[in-house]
Amino acid sequence: MVPFSFAGTELVALSPGALFWERRRALLFADLHLEKASFYARGGQMLPPYDSDATLRNLADLVARTGAAEIWCLGDSFHDAEGCERLADDTRDLLRGLTGATRWTWIAGNHDIGAVRLADHCGGRVLGEAEVDGLLLRHEADAREQRPELSGHYHPKLRLTLKGRHVARRCFVATATKLILPAFGALTGGMDAGDPVIRRALGGRAAQALVPLSDRLLRFPLAA
Repeated sequence: MVPFSFAGTELVALSPGALFWERRRALLFADLHLEKASFYARGGQMLPPYDSDATLRNLADLVARTGAAEIWCLGDSFHDAEGCERLADDTRDLLRGLTGATRWTWIAGNHDIGAVRLADHCGGRVLGEAEVDGLLLRHEADAREQRPELSGHYHPKLRLTLKGRHVARRCFVATATKLILPAFGALTGGMDAGDPVIRRALGGRAAQALVPLSDRLLRFPLAA
């Protein structure tokens, strides 16, 4: 784990697509999209129903590895507002074990903004956004925002061609005051980190794609 500085705050970018804020013992994730497979199954598109369990086990592994006591999920934690109610019993037990053992906060996203019963079913608390030690935590970046901001929503991926091979990796997208997290969910797609939609969300500022490895953080410049 290699720390880096964002707006004067020391953070660690973890290769599964999460941030660790060591001073607060906090883990930050975005776009879990739990129960996405069951959502599509209701419409007749059958997908393997293991996405929620896989995502939460990956999350639980990071909690154990880092000793995190505080969790922030930056929106679209469930694929729809009723997703928490569709969790299999053992998966819900896993989630409630995590929310009960940590200070867990769900930031509402566009997919789960109607999940008013989320805390009742799955534990934790639900907020629209939050400001924590000078960092604004929300689901979708606001191009007009001048305060340092952490967000998700866009599922950024860095796409490269190396020796004739096309490679795509989850990545963080960073400017001096904005940091967009990749999607953490096991069943999520991704948007090219240099897509004009992401550039607009960054206010047209020059940015970097950050790809964490076990021993270093790779930085790739993205055009303004």
